[in-house]
Amino acid sequence: MSDPQRARRLAERIKVIVAKLLDSRIKDPRLGFVTITDVRMTGDLQHASIFYTVLGDEEQQAGTQAALESARGLIRSEVGKGTGVRLTPTIEFIPDALPESAAAIDDALRRAAAADAEIAEQAATKSYAGEADPYKKPRVDE
Repeated sequence: MSDPQRARRLAERIKVIVAKLLDSRIKDPRLGFVTITDVRMTGDLQHASIFYTVLGDEEQQAGTQAALESARGLIRSEVGKGTGVRLTPTIEFIPDALPESAAAIDDALRRAAAADAEIAEQAATKSYAGEADPYKKPRVDE
């Protein structure tokens, strides 16, 4: 087991290396507008899970996934050179579900705001069922 701080630093370094590689060295036409969102390392620093998002439709996402899988060997060798660790970690590319979950949250917030507006509109035209002040007043003697 390694130090969690070391795993975090190595993950950040791998994230920078992979992002630079995708920007400069990998020229696959299938590669879309991809963003590396996160890298997670196992405790023994032997495996790196790289999370990414792709701007575009399903076809562009599938093409980007195929391009990343075909460039995995090059990316792993550059990660090994750039990190300087004794054993280069294996690499796995995982599409990040962040945009879909953010869209679902936005949709839920939009529905809640519409429901709140409808309730406020209904409350504006309503009146109390009884008197405006339903509490008993002290009796005033004359």
